[in-house]
Amino acid sequence: MALFKVATYNCNSIRSRLPLVLSWLSREKPDVLCLQETKTPDAEFPADAFQEAGYHVVFRGYKGQAGVAVATKEEPKEVRFGLDGDPKDEDRLIALKVRGIPIVNTYVPQGQSVDSPMFQYKLEWLRRLREFFARHYSPAEPLLWCGDFNVAPEEIDVHSPDKLRNHVDFHPLVRQALEEIRQWGFVDVFRKHHPNEPGQYTFWDYRVPRALERNLGWRVDHIWATRPLAERSVRAWIDREA
Repeated sequence: MALFKVATYNCNSIRSRLPLVLSWLSREKPDVLCLQETKTPDAEFPADAFQEAGYHVVFRGYKGQAGVAVATKEEPKEVRFGLDGDPKDEDRLIALKVRGIPIVNTYVPQGQSVDSPMFQYKLEWLRRLREFFARHYSPAEPLLWCGDFNVAPEEIDVHSPDKLRNHVDFHPLVRQALEEIRQWGFVDVFRKHHPNEPGQYTFWDYRVPRALERNLGWRVDHIWATRPLAERSVRAWIDREA
């Protein structure tokens, strides 16, 4: 099988980041790019720009909130949106197939604060997501799960684990919820290739002074795969120059 290159990126508004995304697509030429937090209603999504760049694109979003999209070189098949039975989730999950490989792109709720109802919503959403995987897929078959999980799985995945232990993206309860999904049958593809490498992050909070320069980051954006697919992975990296 030919190499299959997949990337994920929280663009924090596709209209604001469109030149960057198109430039990156032209340079890196992935087969699949999963996008989160597009923050754009469907009627205003820049689909023509992706098509001119040689990509099919499917998307679901609303003005100023959440939003997901997947750009693919080949036309995607079996596209569906959201967790089962709840249209409110349609801007947080896209499932599809490319080259016969099932791919799920998610923007997991952030949770706001531990004492917020949104934190309980996040925990419930992760529980429902595990049920979604169990209902529609098998860990014995190829499956890719990509996106902004809004969870740093391990202490190595945050810059100050002791200080951040009760943060909504590193709280023991969300880490346990994510671990239960992993135990269903996923492999963290990045950690397969970089098992003990510290300082590898995908998010730096703009509110923290010089966070990127000081590498005060989080690894909350992930590509996970079931074992049959993870075993075929040859490389994984974080593109900090994007």
